Amino acid sequence: MNSITNHRQEVYRPQFHFTPEANWMNDPNGMVYYEGEYHLFFQYHPHSTKWGPMHWGHAVSEDLVYWEELPIALEPDELGMIFSGSAVVDWHDTTGFFNGESGLVAIFTHSDTHPDTKQVRQRQSIACSKDKGRTWHKYEANPVLENNELIDFRDPKVFWHRGTEKWVMVIAVGQCVHLYSSPDLINWIFESEFGKQDGSHDGVWECPDLFELPMEGTDKTKWVMLVSIGENPDIAFGSRTQYFIGEFDGKHFVNDHQPDVTLWLDYGRDNYAGVSFSDVQDGRRIYMGWMSNWHYANEVPTSTWRSSMTLPRIVSLQESSNGLQIKQEVVEEVDVLRTHHRLLQNETIDTEEIIPIKGTCMEIIAEFDIQSASEFGIQVRKSSQEETRIGYHVDEKNVILDRRHAGEASFHPWFASRETAPMEATNNRVKLHVYIDWSSVEVFGNDGEVAMTDLIFPSRESDQVGVYAKGGTVKLVSCTVYTLASIW
Repeated sequence: MNSITNHRQEVYRPQFHFTPEANWMNDPNGMVYYEGEYHLFFQYHPHSTKWGPMHWGHAVSEDLVYWEELPIALEPDELGMIFSGSAVVDWHDTTGFFNGESGLVAIFTHSDTHPDTKQVRQRQSIACSKDKGRTWHKYEANPVLENNELIDFRDPKVFWHRGTEKWVMVIAVGQCVHLYSSPDLINWIFESEFGKQDGSHDGVWECPDLFELPMEGTDKTKWVMLVSIGENPDIAFGSRTQYFIGEFDGKHFVNDHQPDVTLWLDYGRDNYAGVSFSDVQDGRRIYMGWMSNWHYANEVPTSTWRSSMTLPRIVSLQESSNGLQIKQEVVEEVDVLRTHHRLLQNETIDTEEIIPIKGTCMEIIAEFDIQSASEFGIQVRKSSQEETRIGYHVDEKNVILDRRHAGEASFHPWFASRETAPMEATNNRVKLHVYIDWSSVEVFGNDGEVAMTDLIFPSRESDQVGVYAKGGTVKLVSCTVYTLASIW
């Protein structure tokens, strides 16, 4: 067994989520599809398992399941560290970099300190690749966008806007976002500002995204803006991601909701800084997030590496009991990992019951019909001492994700937690779709109406699966449990 394979068997090492072979990783960057490959770039510190001087790591996949890690794409230089950003296909060579052909352009934040004031300085730069992302050449006249009056000025997300036939950049600026346009990715014009009075301001705004989505069941579309909110040491939940639904004309984003309305992308503690892939050709809007939280990301009990990404998810818009909102579903390509399975049907549950299948990498699809129980659900990574509960509280109409007894939690006082997400039953039924890896749980309620993502650190011996009911009975209409193969 080679050294890489040995590393992939470390305690807590995810078996079907992307992780770097070694060292620190955080935000996904520059996600783009080009010539048969999905590119995942990411914030990377190649010399430590803690955050430090940022590079862009790089991995590619043909199917969003099996990833090949490539050499570092972008390294710090005289302009500073390489912070987050995006990548696009310049199909029509608007930059002039590709001799009339197409190629990849990365747009990222250079971060350093001003030599005179010693204040943090963040400026936007670009680089191009003519060989499918294997090598990169930074633009000799970088930076292409700077504003000396702004300190937090980072994480540019760029896309081509067909209506105005211009590139659009959405970028985080303190507690709001700015929108810029450009004909060529080099010369940028300020267009507008959004968000100073909208949504949550519990922390600094980071890693925005902006894209158009169809409204399920109609011929209409809406624009969706994602904004991540950085750590606030006074708020137990930590870093998380909100979103806005509205209209965009190429210059201005208008929020459909009142300013005090906050829509959360994920109700778990560990899905941050996520953005969507550019230039996906099959019409899907595919999202991935960083599966951690700034409260404890530097302290989680992993050894030679830190952090993983969420599974890739398709995001769409649907009407629900909570109004128009984002729906999230794991991409169907992940189904290839399914191996053995067990099916239970039409059982009445009135206490705790162990399902006769064991595993530490699993997918569970369970549907319940509400009867007299006040709470019911699934127990995963279970033993006599440990368990993670995914349940539903009938009166409160909440999905529950409870990791208070999930395993190791001593590294941070706020890690052991119980989260809830609002969700109405549908025709008296509740559906829970759960992915369990060696150190994570991703939960999707009622076909993606609700998403919850949490890290967990159980012992390897905690491999049982159970169902439970409190205060009465619930009918388990069906429960399919798959064991999932490793991608390594």
